[in-house]
Amino acid sequence: MQITGLQCLARNDLAIKRRSGSIDSPDLPGFSRLRMNRPSTNFDIAIEPAFDFLSPEYAELFDGSAATAFQHPLWLHSLYTGLAPHAGATPLIVVARHRATGALAMVLPMLRVRRGPIRTVEFADLRVSDYLAPVCSPEVFSQLLADESACAEIRYLVRPFDLLRMTKIPDGRLPIENLLAAPRRVSMETNAYAAVLVAPFEQWRASALDRSYQKELAKKSRQLQKKGALSFACCNDSASVGEALDVMRKFRGPRFQSQGDGDLLQRPEYYAFYSDVALRGLGSFVRLYAMKMDGEVIAAVLGLHHQDSFMVIMSAFDIAGYKSQSLGALMFEQVARDCIERGDQMLDFTIGDEPYKKLFGGQPSPMWTVTQAGSTAGAISLFALKQAPWLKLAAKRMSEFRLLPTRTSTPTR
Repeated sequence: MQITGLQCLARNDLAIKRRSGSIDSPDLPGFSRLRMNRPSTNFDIAIEPAFDFLSPEYAELFDGSAATAFQHPLWLHSLYTGLAPHAGATPLIVVARHRATGALAMVLPMLRVRRGPIRTVEFADLRVSDYLAPVCSPEVFSQLLADESACAEIRYLVRPFDLLRMTKIPDGRLPIENLLAAPRRVSMETNAYAAVLVAPFEQWRASALDRSYQKELAKKSRQLQKKGALSFACCNDSASVGEALDVMRKFRGPRFQSQGDGDLLQRPEYYAFYSDVALRGLGSFVRLYAMKMDGEVIAAVLGLHHQDSFMVIMSAFDIAGYKSQSLGALMFEQVARDCIERGDQMLDFTIGDEPYKKLFGGQPSPMWTVTQAGSTAGAISLFALKQAPWLKLAAKRMSEFRLLPTRTSTPTR
């Protein structure tokens, strides 16, 4: 079912007054005078709640877009079909098609989520995605920005909301705020980190890692190998994937529970999400690395492969059993080796300012957020969050209470 901007307008003509070919809404700041007297002549804009992210047309759009791995067909399919229902989130998938051909031009994968009394519109994230972006090529995005009627329809369709929240926008990505007529993006309090990879591995290791750190890891590696039969491999079947994910859940539970936040993998719906993505994308989009000692998994790293870059999204280590072996560092060293051998150009540690990322040559890149008030309640909430840091933290905890009673911040994934 598709809901176009004009259909929405017709349904709400009693609530929203049209004057001289424009829409005025005193309850929605910044929303007055959106011209809806004529649709775009270049694009058809609609909401498609049941959009098929596994369709060939979306795969083609994604491959030619400036989107990230977190807008991959498998990722969004599992998020909308698995996580969204558990979170009480409603799909808000805005689709633009070329009017002349009907071909996809852009997809905005978003959600409507009620957080307490506040109605929010946000990118499809639900705390599993590190990078968020429109699914569109830069060229077509420019065409949409130049089409005032298309922009007006898109801005109308995402309403109503009290608060528009677009976080985790990578540096240099398409200016989504211009499309939605939102305020200029502001930097987040955390960065993303990525390390450039060069072949062979020994050359990368010598240039990326400090010499003293290289010696330390070599020593730790020798110590570890003396403990038994050590192996490292990328999971290649459902059995090894299940084994590695089970061990990850086991190791991560106590580790993050001590921080008072808990861990995503401990919740059945999130465990099912990661399992589904890993199994569907195994051998192409997803890699799950496992290090074993005498046949038992002692460390694992889950990540996504996209455009010659491997993005680490989750890791777990038997810290209690190998306290003095720097198991995490040795694991990432082996991950880097495998990525280089596969021809990857980048090892992306994604969002979070953990110190170990710089030890492996990771360079910081700013992350951005876009927020916009859509009502008086939203404006008051946004003002309060900007004025008082403690209110911001309290509001964050309250807003995520419905979605995840035991929660963890993105960097701890």
